[in-house]
Amino acid sequence: MAAVNHPPAVVLLTDFGTDDTYVGQMKGVILTIAPETRIIDLTHAVTPQDVTEGAFLLERALPYLPPESIVIAVIDPGVGTRRRAIAVEAGGRRFLAPDNGLLTPILLKNGPVQCVEVTNRRYIAPERSRTFHGRDIFSPAAAHLATGIALNTLGAAIEPADCMKLPMPGCTALGIGVWEGGVIFSDRFGNLVTSIDSSLAAEKDQWRLVLPDGTALPVRETYGNVPEGEPLAYRGSFGTLEVGVRDASALERFGLNRGEKVRLERL
Repeated sequence: MAAVNHPPAVVLLTDFGTDDTYVGQMKGVILTIAPETRIIDLTHAVTPQDVTEGAFLLERALPYLPPESIVIAVIDPGVGTRRRAIAVEAGGRRFLAPDNGLLTPILLKNGPVQCVEVTNRRYIAPERSRTFHGRDIFSPAAAHLATGIALNTLGAAIEPADCMKLPMPGCTALGIGVWEGGVIFSDRFGNLVTSIDSSLAAEKDQWRLVLPDGTALPVRETYGNVPEGEPLAYRGSFGTLEVGVRDASALERFGLNRGEKVRLERL
């Protein structure tokens, strides 16, 4: 039996939520142009207008997305201004996003093959809202890419070096066996995702994560290693340390916001 050739999957990452019709409108545009396209909802729950969080989530999800995916990433507080709409090809995938730093990990780590500004009116909506470029620019452009057009038909080439980049969350060594990082975001369970790389807390040693109020949490393997209601730090699925409370919310318990500092210490 001959293999079936499917169009590349279109992956959506936004801060739109699902209470309104925004995501449905984007999907409607994509499927009108490319009806056989598979659509993956990576998330629509990025903290509103938090470009750094969106960039982090995209970077960490990238290894698990299908090869040749077309990714639409829209966290766009500058929509309707002079900021550019860009399309980037890197690592065998294509990405469409506002030029506001959302594609920082792609531009810095994945060796972009080409980058264009999306301006060709043939491949975007003839009438465009000033506030909904996810529907009127990025979705039709992605759908046309899914039908087989080349990236460079979307507009004029630009240098990846000229695209906006953000400082991405990371951690700093404060001494031997001590690193400082910060909270990036909380997930829907109330777990606090930090910027401290899990690999720093080598399993052969004992570690603790110190919160801004001085609370010191043991680094454990998983929630079941502490009693119900007890807090812990653990090596999370994003590849960084996280703060959790067994069967409860670390966000509610500690009230930490993005950017607040945490410290990893070897015992």
